[in-house]
Amino acid sequence: MAAVVPETAPFVRAAITTEPGLKNIPAPVTNVAMQMQCLVYEPFRSAAERCPMGTLRGSPFLILMDGLDECDDKEEIQELIEGMLAFFDDNPFIPLRVFITSRVEQHIQPHLNVPGVRLENLVDHCSDDDISTFLDVLFESERRRNPVIRAYISEHGEWPIPGDKQKLVKHIGGSFIFASSVFKFIMGSTVQAGSLTTPMDRLPLALEMNPGLDGLYAQTLARSEHLPYFLDIISTIALLEAPLPTSGIAELLGISTHEVVNVLVNLQAIIQVPGTDNMPVTLFHTSLRDFLTTQGRSGQFFASPRHHVHLFFRLQECELKLRRQKLGGPMLLSECTPAAAYSLRFLMKHLIQGEGLFQQTEIDSAIQLCRVALKLHPDDPELIYSLAGVTYSRARYTGSLVDLEEAVSLYREVLKLHPWPHPDRSSSLHNLSTALLDRYRHTPGIIANLEEIISLYRDALELRPPPHPARSSSLNNLASALQDRHRSTGTMDDLEEAIFLYREALELRPSPDPERSPSLNNLGNALLDRYRRTDSITDLEESISLHYEALGLRPSPHRHRALSLSNLSISLHDMYKATRALPHLQAAILYCEELLAFHYPVGHQYRPKTLNHLTSLLQMRFHATGREDLARIEAPKGEASRLSALSATADTDCG
Repeated sequence: MAAVVPETAPFVRAAITTEPGLKNIPAPVTNVAMQMQCLVYEPFRSAAERCPMGTLRGSPFLILMDGLDECDDKEEIQELIEGMLAFFDDNPFIPLRVFITSRVEQHIQPHLNVPGVRLENLVDHCSDDDISTFLDVLFESERRRNPVIRAYISEHGEWPIPGDKQKLVKHIGGSFIFASSVFKFIMGSTVQAGSLTTPMDRLPLALEMNPGLDGLYAQTLARSEHLPYFLDIISTIALLEAPLPTSGIAELLGISTHEVVNVLVNLQAIIQVPGTDNMPVTLFHTSLRDFLTTQGRSGQFFASPRHHVHLFFRLQECELKLRRQKLGGPMLLSECTPAAAYSLRFLMKHLIQGEGLFQQTEIDSAIQLCRVALKLHPDDPELIYSLAGVTYSRARYTGSLVDLEEAVSLYREVLKLHPWPHPDRSSSLHNLSTALLDRYRHTPGIIANLEEIISLYRDALELRPPPHPARSSSLNNLASALQDRHRSTGTMDDLEEAIFLYREALELRPSPDPERSPSLNNLGNALLDRYRRTDSITDLEESISLHYEALGLRPSPHRHRALSLSNLSISLHDMYKATRALPHLQAAILYCEELLAFHYPVGHQYRPKTLNHLTSLLQMRFHATGREDLARIEAPKGEASRLSALSATADTDCG
């Protein structure tokens, strides 16, 4: 301060002469509040009073206190704030201001929530534009310096293109430290010697970089791990489709707001906790959600997908309570509690995310609750849609054609209530076609049903032009229906269009999109179909490559890993038959054995079929090498025969 405002220097010197203990050498004998009072406030006030025409003339001076929450002595910080406020109360017109940055810690926030202090919540501000500007400066500097980049731009045009830069900004998530690390990686300053890649090659890889915050996340979460409802609260924040305030999280979980705050107050290094109960709780960086939803990284802090089931039922209860209160009245989001408003928007999202994780008794309960709500509001399309969704979910779980027929009927009713140009019409078309496609697959042969399905999917796709967020889903499902028609009629045009649509869907699902693995799987299967019609080995090679990538995105215990294992084993089987290269056969056997050991236990509907497939693979290896243990071949073959006999007996009894 003495250097910037020379007029204060004599007063600072006098204060230290009077009280040498104010200095930090070797250690202060007074606290920070006293140091600020004697070495900053009083010298500044004295200089302002005695030298009004010097440096102090003009705009106010600013003191920046950054990271106030990181100071260990909480009482000392409170005294610092109280001393600061007292000084400005006594000297309201002094040309000095203090700018404080801090998380909303309990020992700080109440002391600053007073007249004379202007509070700004960073939740209301987004640093993406600043990150974008930061990257612009860095890239421009590198373009001038790097001959490889200049040559690339001369040949190909602008780099990076706006779309890639936008993805980069989104991935960085507002962290300047991470932005700097990402840029260094792209430019090669952190790449190992001998790497042959260019900055243009490394930019797509940068979109998959982990910010390296797992240690911070685990250390911070451990602070609240012992508290009641900790895992429920953390899992809820991780799995919500849109952020809720602390009061909304409490309402959703059926606990008190103070219990939510009690858990979150220790986690403000990684979770943005507003100072009020009605502002949303958000994450400082999107990588925290990735951490919490990846079991191998988060360990005991893992937000299990099974929590979607719990959220679904809690949301059902919140919505049912609201509908009982609003009998005959409109359901306005602005008049709802946070959890009830969230339920009206996202209830079915959690049903979809939890699909395959519900017990049958839970699905039965969900259907019953939907029927109760529908009786209260019989013409509400959202309730008809909810009942259709849970009924369809039970049909997929049990294979019940009765439930499937009811779901189709309900989806048709919803579609009638959503005529063009209703904003939900595309979703209604999509849901009806998907249920109809499932029904067709249960009762194949009626090609007219498939024609209706394809027509409905085309209508939905037309209502979802780029950049509609659900376009990839419509592309994928239309392709699936066309692939079914190809398998029924043999029409190659259908298969070619399906492959084209699958490719477009895959492009719209870059890593780490959770729907990328299904897209990889579907395109891989379509290419396998085309290989079997055309014998194009490049199609088979690409199919295997896609299935390998899908498997990599589905580590154990991913619920769809079995599907990738099965598809990869089948594709590798085809490749072995085409090339007689033993490594393909060995890999096919390995994946088939994993299926039986970890995914298809005794009693599973796919176990007999997989046993037969493994038997065939082992016999092929025996014929190729002559070294197979025949007993090893007979074991799966014998089990498959016994299971087939039991199945035949059961079918006869049921008849």
